[in-house]
Amino acid sequence: MQIAFIGGGVMGTAMIKGLLARKLVSPDAIIASDISPARLEALGRDYAIRTTSDNKHALEGREIVVLAIKPQSLGQVMAELKGHLGPEQLALSIVAGADLARLSRGLAHNGVVRVMPNMPAQIGEGMSLWTATSQVSQKKKEAVGSILGALGKEIYVTDERYLDMATAVSGSGPAYIFLIIESLIDAAVHIGLPRDIAGELVLQTVLGAARFAQDTGKHPAELRNLVTSPGGTTAEGLLQLEEGGLRAILAQAVFAAHNKAEELRGANGK
Repeated sequence: MQIAFIGGGVMGTAMIKGLLARKLVSPDAIIASDISPARLEALGRDYAIRTTSDNKHALEGREIVVLAIKPQSLGQVMAELKGHLGPEQLALSIVAGADLARLSRGLAHNGVVRVMPNMPAQIGEGMSLWTATSQVSQKKKEAVGSILGALGKEIYVTDERYLDMATAVSGSGPAYIFLIIESLIDAAVHIGLPRDIAGELVLQTVLGAARFAQDTGKHPAELRNLVTSPGGTTAEGLLQLEEGGLRAILAQAVFAAHNKAEELRGANGK
């Protein structure tokens, strides 16, 4: 599998790192193109891959072309690549807000995959939701699944609308969790715990709770009840969270992020 990365940003670098760590491809199967000489130097030094500043040159002989650029650069890059992708090549976009129709039109190419990854992909614990145009074969979809699997977990969907929804949940979700973690640490410090101990307690609690929920497969409400004794400390804490509107405010955050994702997609499609 020969892969080109157009753009060497954080998520593109995470994909390169994951592919090489999982030994899905060798370094000589990857080429990265970027406008930043310093970024290209770092990619070549850290991952022993080939680099170039010529986007069209990067396409040559590549089976998959990953668009890992900033949204504001997409129009310029698509204009440069338009008509240069062969019928057997696959364009894989991780550009936020760019739907399949815009990508296909801008590249003059029908074989397009759109992916919504998230930040934990940088450590191989990401969540990627993705879809593809009808022209993408099952064999190519399997290749995409392997690539995204190197970043963590992946889910393929046939309805592209789910990607905007995923943006509001798994895309923005890490920021919600970071805020909750920060708040728990600050509260722990307020009641007297040293900050370093509070940080370790909270991080491991969040990590352990998530893994426990994942491993057991039980509904979160059932798990919550398992640690909530009648009249106990957890019950008292949960009462405050419910009275404070935790459920409602998290729902409002997701709704607002989803509305913004749809708004941005509409604006970027013009």
